[in-house]
Amino acid sequence: MSESTTAWRSGLSTFAGIMMMVLGGWWIIAGLVALFNSEFYVVTREYIFQFDVTTWGWIHIALGIATLFAGFGVFQNATWAKVVGVTLAVVNALIAFSWLPWYPIWGILAVAVSIAVIWALSTHDEAMDF
Repeated sequence: MSESTTAWRSGLSTFAGIMMMVLGGWWIIAGLVALFNSEFYVVTREYIFQFDVTTWGWIHIALGIATLFAGFGVFQNATWAKVVGVTLAVVNALIAFSWLPWYPIWGILAVAVSIAVIWALSTHDEAMDF
C-alpha cells in the first residue's frame, strides 16, 4: 500500500475519533443544559417524540459519554471502538433527527457530524500508523 493511501486512511480515523469526541461533548453539554434549565429548550406543539426535557437531558448525557469513550477508543486502534463508533453514530443521527424541534441547528449539525463519522470509520480498514 502506498504511503499516501496509508496517510489518507490514518487521517480518516483521526478525523472520526476527534469528531466522536466533539459530538460526545456536544451531547453532554446539551444534556446538562436540559437538566439545569428545563425551560431553555422550547418545542413545537404536537411533535411525535414528546419526551420531557429532563428525559432528553439524560438521553443526551448517556449518549455523549458513550460516544466520547468510543472516540478515545478509535485512537487506540481498537476494533471494538470502530464498530461501536459506527453504531453510536447511527444512534446519534437518529436521536439528533428526533431532537430537531427542540434545537434545529444543533440537531442538523449532529446529524451531519454523525454521517461524516460513519463514512470515515467505514472507509478505514487498515491499522492506523501513529
